[in-house]
Amino acid sequence: MRAPVLIAGLALLAVPALAQDDPRSLAIKAGASVAEAGWQVPRTPWGDPDLRGIWPLDRVGRTPTERPPALGTKAYLTDEEYAAAMAEAEAVAANYEQEDQNDEIGSGHWFEWGTPLKQTSLIMSPANGRIPPLTEEGERMSANMRSSWNVTQFDTIGDFNSLDRCLSRGLPSSMTPFPYNNGVRVFQSPGVIVLQLELVHETRIIPINAEPLPDNMVQWLGSSVGHWEGDTLVIETTNLSGRTPMNIVGPGNKPIPTSPQQTMVERLTPVGPNTIFYEATVSDPVVLSESFSLSFPWTRDDNYEMFEYACHEGNTTIRGYIETTSPRFVGDIGAPDDPAEWVRDTVER
Repeated sequence: MRAPVLIAGLALLAVPALAQDDPRSLAIKAGASVAEAGWQVPRTPWGDPDLRGIWPLDRVGRTPTERPPALGTKAYLTDEEYAAAMAEAEAVAANYEQEDQNDEIGSGHWFEWGTPLKQTSLIMSPANGRIPPLTEEGERMSANMRSSWNVTQFDTIGDFNSLDRCLSRGLPSSMTPFPYNNGVRVFQSPGVIVLQLELVHETRIIPINAEPLPDNMVQWLGSSVGHWEGDTLVIETTNLSGRTPMNIVGPGNKPIPTSPQQTMVERLTPVGPNTIFYEATVSDPVVLSESFSLSFPWTRDDNYEMFEYACHEGNTTIRGYIETTSPRFVGDIGAPDDPAEWVRDTVER
């Protein structure tokens, strides 16, 4: 079993980066709705703070995870800048109707960008709102990362990252917004919290006051255990696979790797009837020169509909890419007779 002192140390890591303001004050700065002073957090029938509901991340979808470098340490928009950002979001949201009027189907039908916060980034520590510089090993790993964004000839399964394969976005990416399927539903029962994620249909099952999994049992989303600090749910995650990107890989984004030594400490604090303030500190001594922290409000929307994320049904797409681009398959050059042998070979490579 993992030593308890490690978990205690992880919890302490979150304090310096996130203790400058209380969650209620940070939510107000971000533009979220909070309760009046003296508001009491509702309880479940068994007495825990009640976090149940749907908290879609499209409510922060137009706030970038990393702050644009030109903004430096500017953490918040002015009222005028925020009004302009909201107007731009409304214009983008109108693309669906605009495409309908033009008998078109494009990004307006596909992307659900949502709205911005007053924050200029979801990462709020370090002060520049960006993932810290990588270690030498992190840079080496980054240079060798492969995905459908930077590979045109696909020879093995390893040429696709975990999101390409519809396996996992990993952490912290799974807890940040995406252009679509942003639902997060919270279930509770005595001793267990469940976070159901609409994208990649993943579910995080978080026991309260439990031991993490043994070190040799790794999972795409790790081993998460929770405990209550007053009304705040604290989630400590270890046992991550080291096989998922730390950020959303796409055009213009430098891919950031993870290692099995990655950990994450999250804090979910109710600050109003329809607002939770979410904080997460991410550490990976193999990849990162220092830890970084995300913090932003969640807004309840129990009318949000969670849909199945089928991705590529039957998992046939990955093999199709390889068979149509790799010299091993084009023209049946060197293609193995046994598909199972091919799968074993590509996984090992």
